Amino acid sequence: MEKPLFLPASIIEQLSISVLVFNENNTLIYMNNSAEELLDISARKAIGFSAERLFDTSSFDIKKCLHRTRLHGAKVTEHLVSISCPVSIKRNISLSMTPITSEAGGSECVLVEMMDFNHYLQIDYEEKLLSQNELATNMLRGLAHEIKNPLGGLRGAAQLLAKELEGQFSDYIQVIIEEADRLTKLLDSMLGSSKLPNKQAINIHVILERVRQLIKAETDEKIKISTDYDPSIPEIEADKDQLIQALLNVVKNASQAVQGDGVIVLKTRIHRNFTIGEETYKLAIKVDVIDNGPGIPANMLTKIFYPMVTGRTEGTGLGLSIAQKNVQRHNGIIEVNSRPGETVFSTILPLGLTDE
Repeated sequence: MEKPLFLPASIIEQLSISVLVFNENNTLIYMNNSAEELLDISARKAIGFSAERLFDTSSFDIKKCLHRTRLHGAKVTEHLVSISCPVSIKRNISLSMTPITSEAGGSECVLVEMMDFNHYLQIDYEEKLLSQNELATNMLRGLAHEIKNPLGGLRGAAQLLAKELEGQFSDYIQVIIEEADRLTKLLDSMLGSSKLPNKQAINIHVILERVRQLIKAETDEKIKISTDYDPSIPEIEADKDQLIQALLNVVKNASQAVQGDGVIVLKTRIHRNFTIGEETYKLAIKVDVIDNGPGIPANMLTKIFYPMVTGRTEGTGLGLSIAQKNVQRHNGIIEVNSRPGETVFSTILPLGLTDE
C-alpha cells in the first residue's frame, strides 16, 4: 500500500509543530494553525509572501537554506535560529526543511517544520507561577486568620468600652473601631473574593469595552486607548463581574505606568492547543494589554502578582494579585513580559474542553 504524499489537512492543522510549505519560487503556499500562532500572522494574509519577507532576520539566510535543501534533496536542520517576524517578537526556534519530491522526481516544494523553544520555556514559567501563587495564597490565608481574630476581639472590646464610658474618649474609641475595620477590609482584599464564578456566555469584547470606558472616565481621556480585536472570537462562559475586575486592574496598572501621555493597546486573539500549567486546551482567548511605559524592573517580574508587591509608593500591591486570582478561577492565567518602552500583560482564558 502506497503512502500518501501529504497528510490530510485536518491532521496537519492539529499538530503543535508549525508547518510551512514553500513552492519552487520560495513563495509560501501553506501554513497550519500552529505556524499562524508562532509567526503571529494569519494564513490568509501570509499566503503569497516570499520566504525573505516572512522571515525578516539577519541571523540566517532562509533563501540559502531552501536552496541547499533542494540541491541535496535531503533534510536540513538549523537549531536555535533567532527570528524576528514582521508582525511579531523575536523568537528562538528549531527549524527543519524537507524537500517534497514531485512525481517527475524533482524537488520543487519545501516543507518547513518549526519548534518554538520560547513555548516550552513559557510552559515551565507558567507552572512555577501557578505554584508560587498557590503557595502565597495559602500563606496569606493562614496569616489573615491569625490577624482577623484578634482584630474582631479588639473591635468588640472598643464597642463595650464606649458603652461603659458613656461618651468619654469617644473620638479615640472611634479611631480604634475604624482602624480595626480598615485592617479587616485590607485582609479581605488580600485574599480576594471567595465567591465562585457565576458563569454565563459573554463576548470578551463587551468586557473590554466596559473596561475601556471606565479607564477613560477615570483618566479624563488623557490616555489614548486603541483596540486590535479579532471579531471572530466566540463567546466565553465566564463571570462578567470577575473578569471586568481582573482586566480593569490590569489596564489600570498600565494607565498608571504611562502616566497620562502614553498609549495602551487592547488586543485579542484566538490560540490553539494552548498549555496552561499541566492542561492543554484546544482553544484559548488571549487578551494583551500593551503599554509604552518605562517597563517593569527585572527583579519585580517574578513577584509582581504577589499581594502587597508594588513599584509605586502610593500603590497597595493588591490589584494584580486580585486580577490573577479572578482569572485563575476561570482556569486561566495572566503572564507579563516587559522591556523599556513596552510592557505586555497577557490574559489567557481557555475556551471549551481540554485536549485529552
